[in-house]
Formats: sequence, structure tokens, C-alpha cells
Amino acid sequence: MVATYTLSQLKRWSFKGTALAVVGHPIEHSISPDMHNAALSEMAEGDAAFREWKYFRFDIPPALLSEAIPLFHSHGFRGINLTLPHKVQVLDLLKEIDPVARKMMAVNTLNWQPDGYYGYNSDGFGLSRALESDLGATLADESVIILGAGGAARAAAVHCLECGCRELWIGNRSVSRLKEMLSALKEQKSSNQIKGFDLAEIPRELPSSGILINATSLGLKEEDPSPIDLNRFDCSLKVFDMIYSPPRTKLMKNAEERGVQTANGFSMLVWQGFRSMEIWSQTKVPVEAMFSAGRRAVSDS
Repeated sequence: MVATYTLSQLKRWSFKGTALAVVGHPIEHSISPDMHNAALSEMAEGDAAFREWKYFRFDIPPALLSEAIPLFHSHGFRGINLTLPHKVQVLDLLKEIDPVARKMMAVNTLNWQPDGYYGYNSDGFGLSRALESDLGATLADESVIILGAGGAARAAAVHCLECGCRELWIGNRSVSRLKEMLSALKEQKSSNQIKGFDLAEIPRELPSSGILINATSLGLKEEDPSPIDLNRFDCSLKVFDMIYSPPRTKLMKNAEERGVQTANGFSMLVWQGFRSMEIWSQTKVPVEAMFSAGRRAVSDS
């Protein structure tokens, strides 16, 4: 069973090898250690240096992140994956930010450098690969609806625009947070291409087909309702839910009842992790080992 570490344990950290980690709050559900350590095990067969690499899991509350990041750096953690709720907050704690991640206003991958951590975002890469493999979909010239306005939604929105989607609709429960995200996005792209809406008041002009991406937390709990009513959508709609556990959310179940094609966030998780490992290791990464280990971890949870 994968251990979950805390800030107090980080303060006393002692590991002679090359450490990697996933950091979030909560984090006990994360299968990232299973995937990355499986990849490292296979990589070690071709390069003995990777025998000293290991990927850990840390639960760090938001209030403690500013204290934790310098500690990770001083202890030599080569790479860190960030998940909820740290992807936006970490921006102020980094030495450099990749131009694409800066546009996304969110970072999920930290790479150690002598003067501090450099931030990247592999979510867009993971999203495109998952849409292609699981739904046979591409973002270019497509109508895209994103639900949510957090770090994952921001990354997805910028990636959709970079890929040349025809129009981008963003729905959120918090209107103030939605306006903040729309304002930032419209500084980068044509305002006519980007539109927002309150999830409590679905606009009539919202596209009835295209790709719908759930980037909200609704669905993490079995009792969670669907973030949007699908009755007004065409059966040609493709639904992608970034949540991978549980494997079928209420949104996905409702979509499947209408004959709508769906996919969860498992493939996206693997592909973004694959890209992070490429950044850290600068070598070929065995993605199939990550998929196999991830599937086992999900089935065991």
C-alpha cells in the first residue's frame, strides 16, 4: 500500500535516491505513485540510474504549500506533480513558468533547477491524447463546452483555444470566478470565440453537440449530482469527464442513457503523467507500464 506523507515528515525527510512526488489535498486516492513507480521500474532495466528514483505521495493543505515547496527543493525532489487545489496557488512560488503554463494560469508539473522550481502544465497534452484515444475526437474546429473554472478548467480552456476550437463555452457555479477566468482568457484570444454561462441558467444558444468536458469536482462522490442537464443536447455530443474515480460519474451515466459517447479521466491522467516523467527524466518513458499499473490501482481501490 502506498504511504501518504505530510509536511511534518517532509521537514525530517531523508532519502538518498532521486525523489519525485505528487502533492495535493486530499491525495489518498491518487494512483500516480503506482503509475510512475511502474514506469521507473521498467526504465531501470535499461538504465541502472533509475533504480534510485522513487515517486512519493504528500498531503499538503493549501495554507502550508508556501512552506512546503522550498522544503521539497532543499531536499532535492527532482519533480513534483500538483493536483487539487494547488495548481493556481503554486504560481507565486516558482522561479520560472513555461509560456504555455503561464497562459493556462495553472501548473501541474515542477522540475528542479538549482535556483528553484520551473513550472509546466501537461494537462493539455493529456487531454488531447485522451480525447483522441477514447472518443476519437480532436479539438480543432470543434464546439467545446467546459464545466468549471478552476486550475484544470483553465488549462483545458487555453489548450482548446491553442488547438483551434471553433467556439469555447465555459460554465461555472460561481459567476465571479467565471468572470475572472473569462477576463484572463479574452486577453489572449478573440472575445467572440469565448463565452461564459451560469450553470444554473443554461443559455438557449449553447451548442447542442460537440465536446463537453467536466472539469468540476462534481462526480468525485457517488451521491454527487450531474453538473449539467443533458436533455437539451444531441446524441452526437461527446462527454469527457476528467474524474477517473469513480470510473462512471452521474454525468457519464446520464449521457450513456441518452446514447452519448463518454470517457473518464483515466487516460488523461496517464498521458499527463507520462509527459511529466519525460520532462524529469529526459528519456523514453514506457507509457504502457503506466497504463497497466494505473488500471490495477483503480480496480483495487
